[in-house]
Amino acid sequence: MRPTRFYSNKQEKHIAKVTGGKQTANSGATAFSKGDVRTDQFLIEAKTVTKEQKSFTIKREWLDKNEEERFAMHKDYSALAFNFGDDENYYVISEKLFIQLVNFLKEEENENNEV
Repeated sequence: MRPTRFYSNKQEKHIAKVTGGKQTANSGATAFSKGDVRTDQFLIEAKTVTKEQKSFTIKREWLDKNEEERFAMHKDYSALAFNFGDDENYYVISEKLFIQLVNFLKEEENENNEV
């Protein structure tokens, strides 16, 4: 079995690629660069497991810490990415951001219906 860092690194690289972001060196363990992946607007904390699981526990402290680091890094949004060991990532975002996404999608749908 490979070390946990192998799976974390793989996940972080994938998230950086699909979001157009950059993987943070040393998983954000430095004093000046936080989070696992940074985009222009997001600070993303990534969590993964080393083998497939049917459940995954989200800890409030992860969300709180990511939000604090988002503020310190001057990013607009934070997200927590996780997977069940199957390489499919899910993202936890705030209700405020989710509502913005819903409204954006409604606007897109209305624009597409007008054409």
